[in-house]
Amino acid sequence: MAPDRGSVNAYGNSPPGDTSLRSGSPTPGTREVSAKEENPDDELSAVEEAQAFLAQQAEQAQNFTLRGTFVGLGIGIIICFSNTYFGLQTGWVSGMTMPAALIGFAFFKTISKHLELPFTPVENVLVQTVAGATGTMPLGCGFVGVMPALNYLLRPEENGPLQLPAGKLILWSLGLSFFGVVFAVPLRKEFIIREKLKFPSGTATALVISVLHGGGDDAKIVQHECGLETARRRSAEILRSRSRSQHILRRSSSMSGAPRDAAGNFPAVPPMMNQDTEPSKPGSDFGQYSDWKSKIRLLAVSFGVSAIYTISSYFIPHLRSIPIFGLQLAHNWLWTLNPSPAYIGQGIIMGPTITLHMLLGALVGWGFLSPLAKSRGWAMGPVDDWESGSQGWIVWVSLAIMLADSVINLGWLLVRSLMSYGPQVYDTAQEHIRSGNIWGLFGFHQSGNGSYTALSSSEHFTSHHHRSRSRSALPSQNRLGKDEPYEVDSPPAHLVSNRAVLALLFLSIVFCVFAIRTVFGNLVPFYAIFLSIILALLLSVMGVRAQGETDLNPVSGISKLTQLAFALVIPSSNPDAVTINLLAGAVSEAGALQAGDMMQDLKTGHLLGASPKAQFHGQIIGSAVGAVVSAGVYTLYTRVYEIPGGMFKVPTGYVWIFTARLVIGEGLPHMAWQWALGAGCLFVILTMLRIKGQGRWWQAWVPGGIAVAVGMYNTPSFTLARAIGGLVNWYWRCYRKREDTPVIILASGLILGEGLLSVVNLLLASMDVPRLEGWG
Repeated sequence: MAPDRGSVNAYGNSPPGDTSLRSGSPTPGTREVSAKEENPDDELSAVEEAQAFLAQQAEQAQNFTLRGTFVGLGIGIIICFSNTYFGLQTGWVSGMTMPAALIGFAFFKTISKHLELPFTPVENVLVQTVAGATGTMPLGCGFVGVMPALNYLLRPEENGPLQLPAGKLILWSLGLSFFGVVFAVPLRKEFIIREKLKFPSGTATALVISVLHGGGDDAKIVQHECGLETARRRSAEILRSRSRSQHILRRSSSMSGAPRDAAGNFPAVPPMMNQDTEPSKPGSDFGQYSDWKSKIRLLAVSFGVSAIYTISSYFIPHLRSIPIFGLQLAHNWLWTLNPSPAYIGQGIIMGPTITLHMLLGALVGWGFLSPLAKSRGWAMGPVDDWESGSQGWIVWVSLAIMLADSVINLGWLLVRSLMSYGPQVYDTAQEHIRSGNIWGLFGFHQSGNGSYTALSSSEHFTSHHHRSRSRSALPSQNRLGKDEPYEVDSPPAHLVSNRAVLALLFLSIVFCVFAIRTVFGNLVPFYAIFLSIILALLLSVMGVRAQGETDLNPVSGISKLTQLAFALVIPSSNPDAVTINLLAGAVSEAGALQAGDMMQDLKTGHLLGASPKAQFHGQIIGSAVGAVVSAGVYTLYTRVYEIPGGMFKVPTGYVWIFTARLVIGEGLPHMAWQWALGAGCLFVILTMLRIKGQGRWWQAWVPGGIAVAVGMYNTPSFTLARAIGGLVNWYWRCYRKREDTPVIILASGLILGEGLLSVVNLLLASMDVPRLEGWG
C-alpha cells in the first residue's frame, strides 16, 4: 500500500476501483442502491449467503498454518531486502502483497500433489499478510530515513552522530512493530464492516486471489459489498465480453488514476479495480486470470532480466549513470539516466500522472533551481553536496512543498470527516453515555463473548429482518435501538476480543516505551515518548481513512505533522531537540504504517472470508520477524557500503533531519527561505485545487506536491527511469486500452529481481571483488 509504502494510488485522485468520488456515485462508506436492490427478499438472501460464506470460510483449518506462515515469511524476507535496498537509494518502499499472493499460489500449486490439505484462498490471505508485514518493516522501523539520519547526519553540536549496535537496533525495531497493529483491530469494525471503505489495493488483491483459486463462492461477499444489482450487471457485461478479453477487471484509460508518494511514500500494491467495474458473479469464466502459469512465466522472465542487469552493474558501475544528455550536463549538473529495470518497474506501478509530476519536479529543481543557486552564489559547494551544494539548497524548497501538501490534504481529511461523521459520532456518544456503555466510546462493543462484533448468525438476522422489514430495506436494531444497515461480519469466535485488544495495546505501548528508553537512555523523556505514541494513534485513524478512500496512507505527512507538533513541546534550547524530534516522527510513522497495513490486509481477508484473528496473528509474526531481519539487513548495508554516498545517498534521511532542524528554528541557507515560502504558498493553492478537482478530468494536470517534491530531492537519474515506466504504463493501459495486470506483474518481477540480486552485489562488495570504474 506508500514511497514510504509503495501501495499505489493517486494522491488526491479518485483511485481505480473507487467510484465514491465520481459524479453520481455514493460517498465513502455508502453503497449504490438500485431499484432491484430495494427488494428486501433479494437482499435478505444475499446477506444470508454472505454471512454463511464468512462463517464457512472462517472455520477452515487453512486460515492459519505453519506452512503458510513460513512461505509468507520467506517471500517477506525477499521483499524486505528489496525495500532496504531501494529505500536507502530513494526512499521508495513497496508492500507487494499482490505479487506475494501470486508467488505463494505458484509455490503451493507446484507442490499440490504433496499437500494433505489444499491451498485455499484464506491461506493465501495469510501468506500475503505475513509477507506484507515482513517486507515493509524497513520503513516501519525507520531504516530508510530516521536511522541513517541519526547514525550519519546528526552534527556534533546536536550530540551526534548516534551509532547503535545491532542488538539495540533490533530492540528499537521490535518496540515500533506492534502497537499500530493492535490499534487497527477495533478500527476494522468501523471502516470495513460499517462504512465499507474500499481499500482499493486490498480489494484488488482479494479479487486476484479469488480468481487464481477459481472464483466461485469466493465472490459472494464481494457481491454483497458492492451491491447485488451492480454485481449482476457487471457479471453480464463480462460474460458478453468473454470472447474479447476475458478478465474480471478493466482500468479506466484516463490518467487520473495514478498513485501517490509521501517523501518516499508510494503505496505498494497497484489498485486493479476499474472505476466502473465490479467483480463478476460466481461461476463466470475469468479467462486470462485463470492462466496462472503465464503470469508466473512473465514474473520469472522479468525477474531474470532485472537480475542480469543488477549483476552486470556491479562490474560496470557506469551502467547506472548513463550521460544521455552529454558529459557536461552529467558531470556538472548530475543529469544522467539510471536504466535500472527496477526503477522502470516502479514507474509502471506509479503510473503516468505521478511520474510526470516527478519529472516536472526534476526539471524545476535540477534544471532551473540548482543552476540558479549555483550561479547566484547561494550554494557554492559541489552540486551533489547536501550541506553546501545546490542539492542541499533545493531540498529546502522540496520540503516546503511536501509540508504544504501534507498539511492541506490531512487538514481537509480531518475537516471532511468532522463534517460527515461528527454529528453521528456526537449522537452515538450521547447514547453510549446514557446507556452506561463507556467502552463503546472507544469503539468496543459489548457482546456475550467479549468480542467487538454485534453479529452472531444469519439466523438471527433472518428473524430480525422479518420483524422489521416494514420499516426499510434490511434494517436492524443496534444495541442502542437505532435503525441502521445490518453488519455482515465473521463469527465472534474468529474476531479478536476486546480484552485481548486492551491488554495487547497496553503491553505493546509499554514495550515501545521500554525499547526507546533502553536504546536511547535518558535522551528522550518519558512524556515525549507517550506523547509521540498518542499522536501516532490519533493520526493513524486519519491515515487509515485516507488509505481506505484513496489507497494512500500518508505516513510521511503524518510524521511531518508530528515533527511540527514536537517543535512546540521540546524547546530548541534542548541540545537533543533534533534527536527527540526525529524519534517522535519515527514513532508516529511506524504506528500509522502498521495500522494501515493491517487494515488493508483485513479488507482482503474480509472479502475472502478469512479469519481476522488468524490474520492478526500472521501480522504480528510478520512484523516481529521483519523487525529483526530489517535491522540485520540495514547493518549489513552500512558495514559494506559508504552511507551516505555512492549508490546510497539516503535522500529521505536528509529530508527527515532538515525537517527537524527547520521546525526547531534553525536558519536556512541564503535565499532558501524566500524560495521555500513561495513554493509552499503555490502548492497550498495547487493542493486545494487538486482537492476541488477530485474525480474530474483536469485534476491529473494539476501538479501533486509530494510527487514534485520527490522529483526535486532525488537526482534526475532515478526520476527519468520512473518516467519511462510511467509512459510504458500509459502506452499499455491508455493507448492500447489493455487491462494492466500483465504490466503490474512485469513491474513486480523487475523490482524483485534487482532487490534480491542486490544481496549478491552486497557479498561481492564485501569481498572487494574488482570492478570497472569511471568513464575511461
